[in-house]
Amino acid sequence: MNARRPRERPAGRPSLAGVEWTVDVGPVAHGGHCVARHEGQVIFVRHALPGERVVARVTEGRIGDRFVRADAVEVLTASPHRVVPPCPYAAARVCGGCDFQHATLPYQRELKAAVVREQLARLAGLDVDPEVQPVPGDEDGLRWRTRVEFAVNRSGRAGLRGHRSRHIVPVDDCLIATRGVVGSGVLDTDWSGCTAVDVVDAAHPDEPVLVPLPVPPGADRAGGLVGERVSDGAWEVEYVVAARGFWQVHPGAATTFLSRVVALLAPGPGDRVLDLYAGAGLFTVRLADLIEPDGHVLGVEGDARAVADGVRNTDDRANVEWRTNRVERELASLVAQGISADLVVLDPPRTGAGPAVMADLAALQPRRVVYVACDPAALARDVQAAGAHGYRLAHVEAWDAFPMTHHVECIAVLEPGP
Repeated sequence: MNARRPRERPAGRPSLAGVEWTVDVGPVAHGGHCVARHEGQVIFVRHALPGERVVARVTEGRIGDRFVRADAVEVLTASPHRVVPPCPYAAARVCGGCDFQHATLPYQRELKAAVVREQLARLAGLDVDPEVQPVPGDEDGLRWRTRVEFAVNRSGRAGLRGHRSRHIVPVDDCLIATRGVVGSGVLDTDWSGCTAVDVVDAAHPDEPVLVPLPVPPGADRAGGLVGERVSDGAWEVEYVVAARGFWQVHPGAATTFLSRVVALLAPGPGDRVLDLYAGAGLFTVRLADLIEPDGHVLGVEGDARAVADGVRNTDDRANVEWRTNRVERELASLVAQGISADLVVLDPPRTGAGPAVMADLAALQPRRVVYVACDPAALARDVQAAGAHGYRLAHVEAWDAFPMTHHVECIAVLEPGP
């Protein structure tokens, strides 16, 4: 078989960067921009809202491209949902961390709901209309990010990168970061010799943890351990997580998602549960308690550091087993052994689980799969793949765990059936 040759761009096509067009803005699209057109050219416009008329300045693209990217640099007709961004860095050609600070918070959630609806319709052929619900713990959409990686410029100043850029914007504050992150002194410190610095504002220790990158020789590359407290009614556990390990960044997300996953999964005593992409065991710990005395939880995670944290978090629960492996490899092995599962929790990275994982999941014949998705397009592709193996989307809900950005978290339920 001949290797596929990469598509070559025609040489000499003029760049459109810097060109300005007056356009009428169309619907929101996945990725934090809206769609507009100028003389047939598709434009993805940031800092605009549906229904507006704006001057769009092209930032990327050449004549003949399928689409170009642009920023709205002047608003001629404003949306009634437009507001002045609370952060001075949330503007064209400045910080790229926030996408929707120029919209009211309720309208941001309407835009995210439209994206979830469009992705599931276009990629999975489904007609759903979930409401994007707020996650408790932020301040009107601000001060929620408990884990931030700041880039460091050549002068040793910490800052944030521009949109689709390596350019570092020094900042005096980040309004979506928690007060603990900003109060850590990270923005006032000379970080010369570093390329970045991670700041973690966890429940324990009381002071934020700062991890310079690259990690100094002899230091813990994980940046040490921090405690992340999850409380759900009468149930409370403090998880141990590597400072640079994965954990939900919104202070209310872990509790919210744990509560919803457990409610939707409905585990009971004796159930055999798979927790895939299990991380440090957010779901594993609670599931182990709910399926006692005869149930069993298998946590599968490819990151050895996260598995070490997960083992530590479940070391007093005899009905938990951990395996350090790529999920697709572990599932293929389980299928080959003829093993089945009653319930599955699926919490993949932004790229999704993929067709092979969804096929093997179906082969295990669980009565229910609860899928936690941080990307609606990946969710839609995986739902479509599951449908080819007899699993349908029984329920989907959406949560605003990343206010001011285009990101949205979905929780979906897959069950066998037509």
